[in-house]
Amino acid sequence: MSDKIKVLVVDDSAVVRQTLTEILDSDPDIEVIATAQDPYVAAERLKKAVPDVITLDVEMPGMDGITFLRKLMAQHPIPVVICSSLTTQGAQTTLQASEYGAVEIIEKSKMGAKQFLEESRIRICDVVKAAAQVKLHRRDFRKVEKKLTADAVMAKPKTKAMAETTGKVVLIGASTGGTEALRVYLEALPPDAPGMVIVQHMPEKFTTAFAQRLNNLCRV
Repeated sequence: MSDKIKVLVVDDSAVVRQTLTEILDSDPDIEVIATAQDPYVAAERLKKAVPDVITLDVEMPGMDGITFLRKLMAQHPIPVVICSSLTTQGAQTTLQASEYGAVEIIEKSKMGAKQFLEESRIRICDVVKAAAQVKLHRRDFRKVEKKLTADAVMAKPKTKAMAETTGKVVLIGASTGGTEALRVYLEALPPDAPGMVIVQHMPEKFTTAFAQRLNNLCRV
């Protein structure tokens, strides 16, 4: 029993909490140790037992999930799987969740249907198992100033990009929880870095917002 992955389910919907609990508890390697309807109750649950993974809703009364996630990662990092609606309007919210340390996102818009949850049982359990393996550290949420246009702030590179063609590119692969490491790496690259192909595991409709943020932060 002690070797099981311990999960705290945080969601304002009683149906979602119950369904997720049933699904996760059905896996012999996972145990839901508590549920909470909002971040304040979740904080009380954390005083009694620290889970290996938290599944977290975004829209909740009192305190939203993004704020709770930020506080959690700054004080006591725990792998978090966000349950959110991945609509075009919500893409920025899910991007923010990833920036603050969420390791995976599950589409909550489909989670309302119990049939979908049952069909996604294996995937949901696999996501939680993968999240439990992610090593986290406390986050320093210093504000990143908005980047001006390239001609205003960037000097021309001293060397020409790809002055000598190699016929090769750099390939980068990042799995669950790798978005922050990818950002740190790309921000360090010079404007004349060689061509790159990047494969990042992330949900549908999330890639566009992530790419736009990288465009605002990186020189390459």
